[in-house]
Amino acid sequence: MIRRTIDLNGDMGESFGLYRYGADDQLLPLVSSANIACGFHAGDPTVMRATVAQAKRLNVAIGAHVGFPDLLGFGRRRIQVRPSDLKNTVTYQIGALDAFVRAAGARLHHVKPHGALYMMALEDADLSRAVVEATLDHDDQLMIYTISDSATHHEADRLGLRVVPEFFGDRGYHSDGKVKMFDWKIEEAGGTPKAIGKRMVRLLREHVVESIEGGDISVEAETVCVHSDTPNAPAIVLAIRQALRRAGVRIAPPR
Repeated sequence: MIRRTIDLNGDMGESFGLYRYGADDQLLPLVSSANIACGFHAGDPTVMRATVAQAKRLNVAIGAHVGFPDLLGFGRRRIQVRPSDLKNTVTYQIGALDAFVRAAGARLHHVKPHGALYMMALEDADLSRAVVEATLDHDDQLMIYTISDSATHHEADRLGLRVVPEFFGDRGYHSDGKVKMFDWKIEEAGGTPKAIGKRMVRLLREHVVESIEGGDISVEAETVCVHSDTPNAPAIVLAIRQALRRAGVRIAPPR
């Protein structure tokens, strides 16, 4: 039986100073939740305020997109860090974004690690615990977006933080179930917006997707991500929305 509700999320607010990055203006009206950069891997206070305000106007759920302090590498470089330091880093970022969220009269909805931190935490319980504890310390009603059955998922479950299993609509998956986050090709995720839309419907109906190597893998998802810097991202999300609507699937943030 097809899943009847799904969240569409996008990574947003990754411009910095005079530099524009990502298709936020086109993508924000199409998603139901946004992961907003908190100034460490990308973003700045002015971008954070503007992105939060736009998300609130559009009734899009707001999440803190926390990453390593790595503007030069856009948070995609693996950094060795003590869990205690990481917890402080995540606390700092959640607090910074939440200040803008509260000023806008909105409420923070979730936390999602970014880039290398996301990928490292999937397999490292100590890093995952640091992210989860920082989130819980700030607000135990927040949710965390991560891949199902990962270390982050298990640590969040153990500590009582609501997990939202995530699937990456613009990324391919290997036959072992691991997402190919970096050095990716859009062909590995379907290639065209229409094909990616069909892939999403199959995911919700059969709970499987075709792997890069061929053959189906099982996937659990309550939210689907398309990155704002993926080429043609707005067209991809629009195609997903249209395919889901035809299949009778409602798009809404997790509750």
